[in-house]
Amino acid sequence: MVNNVCVVGATGMVGQRFIQLLSTLPDFNIVNVAASKRSEGKRYEDAVSWHQTTPIPEEVRDMKIINTDPNEISDDVDFVFSSLPAELAEDVEAKLAEKFIVASNASANRMKENIPLVIPEVNPEHLEMVETQKDVNGWDGFIVTNPNCSTIALTLTLKPLFDKFTFKRVNVTTMQAVSGAGYNGIPSMAILDNIIPYIGSEEEKMQTETLHLLGKANGGLVDKANFPLSATCNRVGVIDGHSESVCIEFEEDDVTVEDIEKAMSEFRGIPQEEKLPFAPEQPVIVKSEPDRPQPRMDRDNGHGMSVTVGRVREDVFENSFKYSLVGHNTIRGAAGASILNAELISKLYL
Repeated sequence: MVNNVCVVGATGMVGQRFIQLLSTLPDFNIVNVAASKRSEGKRYEDAVSWHQTTPIPEEVRDMKIINTDPNEISDDVDFVFSSLPAELAEDVEAKLAEKFIVASNASANRMKENIPLVIPEVNPEHLEMVETQKDVNGWDGFIVTNPNCSTIALTLTLKPLFDKFTFKRVNVTTMQAVSGAGYNGIPSMAILDNIIPYIGSEEEKMQTETLHLLGKANGGLVDKANFPLSATCNRVGVIDGHSESVCIEFEEDDVTVEDIEKAMSEFRGIPQEEKLPFAPEQPVIVKSEPDRPQPRMDRDNGHGMSVTVGRVREDVFENSFKYSLVGHNTIRGAAGASILNAELISKLYL
């Protein structure tokens, strides 16, 4: 089944990544690109400052940019992929959902009642909210969101452990790539020879979204997982690929390094069972080398959709272990996450 799609926020960094990835997938056909009024009516190639490593796809190059009015989008569109800024997304996505399925990378609607926040391998059952969402709002479509980029990478590694063991507490420190702030987000003089120990709202997102994702859907709400999670977030001079250092204290006293590595390596979800085209064969890859994972060497694993873990070891605290991870923040952490959500919805609902 080929799904017709519209990319909203198409000229931004995540919008560009959507277009780059979707153009390689035969199950998706880009029929519209939408952006701000200053770009409306222009050829896509003329309106965008293209920053991806591959050329603008031929099928999109000459498309005229439309605005975000639902009536401007082709009626045969199956999915709208939204990479709008948070301050615009809340209202625009609600209007789009009156007619279309909206797969959103924006943060504005993530934690709202009846709107599922989904990682397909982690909590696909949260999609049950969409029927209530449609009924309550009188929409023909609905909104499904994916989490923050750093949250996705962390939660994919926590899920197989959370299903087997009991967490007493989790601590995570991130070293996040500059692409997460957009092309013009961090001036070179600010990040070169420097680490910035602050990313606005990032720590709060990780601490709330992770517990939400690991929780149980209860009608249109979620009963969050019940363990303390502390996040410290830093911006570093890496282009793509968020690194995270994770420490977990378990309630059990018999967990081993081998248990953790086995659980992560064997972890699979519905996307792997259903062989969804954009799903990685292995969501979490565990490396044995003492100096891995590294962003340059591991961010593209699984075509950027796998999270790579290494240095799994005992910590000095009782029943505690720590490990390092790397995930591609603009693929698995952004555009790729929304695409995989759309593939899951297409498989289960369309």
